[in-house]
Amino acid sequence: MKIAFIGLGNMGGPMAMNLHKAGHQVSGFDLSEAACKKYAADGLAIAATAAAMLDGAEVVVSMLPASQHVEALYLGDNGLLARIAPGTLVIDSSTIAAASSRKVAEEGRKRGIAVLDAPVSGGTGGAIAGTLTFMVGGSTADLERARPVLEKMGTNIFHAGDAGAGQTAKICNNMLLGILMIGTSEALALGVANGLDPKVLSEIMRRSSGGNWALEKYNPMPGVMETAPASKNYAGGFGTDLMLKDLGLAQENAAAVRASTPLGGLARNLYAAHSLAGHGALDFSSVLKMVQKG
Repeated sequence: MKIAFIGLGNMGGPMAMNLHKAGHQVSGFDLSEAACKKYAADGLAIAATAAAMLDGAEVVVSMLPASQHVEALYLGDNGLLARIAPGTLVIDSSTIAAASSRKVAEEGRKRGIAVLDAPVSGGTGGAIAGTLTFMVGGSTADLERARPVLEKMGTNIFHAGDAGAGQTAKICNNMLLGILMIGTSEALALGVANGLDPKVLSEIMRRSSGGNWALEKYNPMPGVMETAPASKNYAGGFGTDLMLKDLGLAQENAAAVRASTPLGGLARNLYAAHSLAGHGALDFSSVLKMVQKG
């Protein structure tokens, strides 16, 4: 397929490369010149603008930071939906407000363009390995059209429901992830403060009732897991400010539907404090710094 891929960041770049390696005709675009140069060097065709990739594109995939970026890209007289040919499939893998996804999907429907919200889980490691989990909102028929593309980037594809449902599933997942990372960090910091070896403690908890994804795949304690951002000075990975954004989306949604999420609210406040302390660009597992004994 001819695919236009917009957003070549820590997640989008590897996703685009997996589509390229799978034999699709992929063109990429990002506002970051450094990102464009990086993936051009790896053989990805780079366009001068997002609109320049649309001619003949069968699928448009986007991976952008926030709701305002997605709405600005697709909506309005100068948005891509006004330029994309009817019949084209749009897959937005950004994590944004469900209301924004529904807005883009409705505008696409009016123009004969299928739009899916398909946020992902699995981190940069999953993006590179092509093992992401996709949470998809939209029609079953459109998901089946998208499946051959999604399967080149991920191994788990879930149909969450209608437009916006993928985003709702994603914010529920990331709210839980934020809570788990804080709890995992507290437990490890407590053990280390008492003289325990963090590797030994991690293995004990991993095989006991405290086991969770943070312990098994993304340990926040430096030196425990060689491949985790914690062992790389918390560089790369999923940024603190991105986790803060997702926790904020969860709280906005909870307020809208009058759901009680006290731990989600506390996690959002703790990540806000962590960001204000100057750690916004570090991986979200750096929240360990907040609870670690100095």
